[in-house]
Amino acid sequence: MPFKETFLEFYTKVKSSLEDGTFAKLTLAKTIGNAELMNIYVRPIMDEDVLKLELKFKFQKEEIIEIHSIDKTFNRLLEFINNPFLSAILFTTEFDLTYKLNKKRVVSTVEQFPTFGNANEVLLEYLRGK
Repeated sequence: MPFKETFLEFYTKVKSSLEDGTFAKLTLAKTIGNAELMNIYVRPIMDEDVLKLELKFKFQKEEIIEIHSIDKTFNRLLEFINNPFLSAILFTTEFDLTYKLNKKRVVSTVEQFPTFGNANEVLLEYLRGK
């Protein structure tokens, strides 16, 4: 996979935001052309007292939900970088981080002020219980 290294750097920040309790949400968006799959939304959930990630695949006519460990989520999302998604946005309470591919498939990351003032409630509840 040509984007594995750069996406791994981005995903390291996802994992850090989960560990430090600043994660709000993660979205894969901006598809190439008129793709059937429009977005993937990622949020933390509790599954048998283990923090995992729910991936909601938003298609034009349906939604499919998958649940994966935090580490396995990386490989699952990597499958969709550049096909069909050109961007992933990590929303945290400290910053928003956008991972983008341009038309020439050059990767850039842009950090901006945070959109969300509060972290994900499930994550906060999990961290309080640790």
